Amino acid sequence: MSWRCGGIFDVASREKVLAELEVRMAAADFWNNQTAARGIIDQANAQRAVLNPFKVLQSGLDDNRTLLELAESEPDEAQRQSTWDMIAQDLGRLETAFRKLEIESLFDGRLDRHNAFLSLHAGAGGTEACDWTEMLYRMYRRYCEEHGFEVSLLDILPGEEAGLKNVTFAVTGDCAYGYLSAERGVHRLVRISPFDTNKRRHTSFASLDVVAELDDDAEVEIKDDDLRVDTYRSGGAGGQHVNKTDSAVRLTHLPTGIVVACQTERSQHANRTRALKLLRARLYEWTQDQKRREMEKFYGEKGEIAWGRQIRSYVLQPYTMAKDHRTDVEIGNVMGVLEGHLDPFIEAYLKFKRSSATVESKPSSGILE
Repeated sequence: MSWRCGGIFDVASREKVLAELEVRMAAADFWNNQTAARGIIDQANAQRAVLNPFKVLQSGLDDNRTLLELAESEPDEAQRQSTWDMIAQDLGRLETAFRKLEIESLFDGRLDRHNAFLSLHAGAGGTEACDWTEMLYRMYRRYCEEHGFEVSLLDILPGEEAGLKNVTFAVTGDCAYGYLSAERGVHRLVRISPFDTNKRRHTSFASLDVVAELDDDAEVEIKDDDLRVDTYRSGGAGGQHVNKTDSAVRLTHLPTGIVVACQTERSQHANRTRALKLLRARLYEWTQDQKRREMEKFYGEKGEIAWGRQIRSYVLQPYTMAKDHRTDVEIGNVMGVLEGHLDPFIEAYLKFKRSSATVESKPSSGILE
């Protein structure tokens, strides 16, 4: 079991960075600039989040080495074989934990370990695109279930005939944003349309936006005068409160034109609170895009939700293939992908993104100045 992973997972380097950060945190003038201080603390916590689980893995590996030595000196063959089987089983568990840790070691962004808000929007393709949006919603729910993430629906708009025009949901769990931000972009589906009586092949598009949930102390100011608040009756299957009171809330941020909504909570107050959290997250992302002078706003590099902008294609006809156009990863079992088996795509993109950043950036200590 290699702990270095080709330079991606370098424990010695991370320990050095953490030691340098702790020296800066111990300085007498550390809190003179509170914004910079919080940034350094965030970096230190990110390093500890990787190193502490690694120490647990290292301890488990040492324990198995000791067991192996005992097994080799065990005269009873049945007992020796039983110990070997136990070691093999535990090493398998450690290998699985290490692979997860290897991927999470790529999460060095300030918000990578936060919860996430995801929004799917139907693009070109009419009813087909709405159906495709619903398929993607199911795919991401399955992915989240497999990885222990909790999914909470915030807002949903059904299509006129089938599927969904758009849907927004929250994903709660460690590193949810780090994983799912790799999926931001336009997704393309090619299949024989179930809505076409002539059984012709159709191409549909849907986009995924991903923003990180912010901490309460994040510096995002929202003035009351900049907000327009609309309330309306919730959609959905109905119930004691749903569809019977104007509990759904839509917030419009007038300076930027950003609109968010929440309709799934029982009370108007709860919907407003969740919508405000989503608005703060999107405003932060919008602000970062402005600072980078990129006008793509939430879309990464996807731009228009149409042909030529997709990050991934899912082909069901005339052959079956899911291909990521950023990393060239291809999977023939496209139905498995639609069941939420996205790890090969996400892992490949995270490594691709890290390697691209390493090539483009100058060597540094890893500490923000």
